[in-house]
Amino acid sequence: MSKLKPLYASSVVLLLSGVLLGCAAERKCGSGGCPGDAEITADVQKRLNRHPDLEGVNSIKVQTLDHIVYLSGEVSSGLMRETAEEIAKKTPGVTRVEDTIGVTK
Repeated sequence: MSKLKPLYASSVVLLLSGVLLGCAAERKCGSGGCPGDAEITADVQKRLNRHPDLEGVNSIKVQTLDHIVYLSGEVSSGLMRETAEEIAKKTPGVTRVEDTIGVTK
């Protein structure tokens, strides 16, 4: 199973790269993203860090482009993945969430 982790992580990175490139063709706000994207990313990350069900999880990466939040990384349970996605969806300014978080167990 440990040999699959690097392969899985590489797959997630490639998938996320493809998603971001595909979204770049549909950009609404120009090459620098929309105003507020950096604040949305910081707000989502802060909410994830403060949630008790995600305590100690540092492997969720957050990126925002045109008010769409992209979540990636790995967590140890499906519940953690669902929680992270729900937190991002409820964050002000977020129009959509793309979740590619992997579950390790």
